[in-house]
Amino acid sequence: MEFFAVVDKHIDTEALQARLDIASLPSLCASIGQVLAHDGDRGEIYCVWGQFIVHREPISGGVRFTLPNCLNTLAWTITTGLPPAPEKIVIHCTINRSGQDADFISSIEQFVIDWRKGLSGRW
Repeated sequence: MEFFAVVDKHIDTEALQARLDIASLPSLCASIGQVLAHDGDRGEIYCVWGQFIVHREPISGGVRFTLPNCLNTLAWTITTGLPPAPEKIVIHCTINRSGQDADFISSIEQFVIDWRKGLSGRW
């Protein structure tokens, strides 16, 4: 399943990558309550779904975050300079299921909304 949001802000890729680190996650997304540990591009967070290992990976146009020990393999990217909105910031979140419980889907939708809100107030 895929979930998208667009932030009506412009930032270049290098600045986006520099500002999106694991330590900054709680200040950017209300669904992420706390960073429990971080060391470069690896860390551990407490979020709406519980405690998870998180990985950060710079990618073309932005950053990808993954929760490798999540049963749904939740991952999200935050990019700019690419379709579908090259002049804006795009949030794209995925899980490895074609269907899921309605409450869980709702929590993912809120996660993406929280990212949109958090990034809208920045930069």
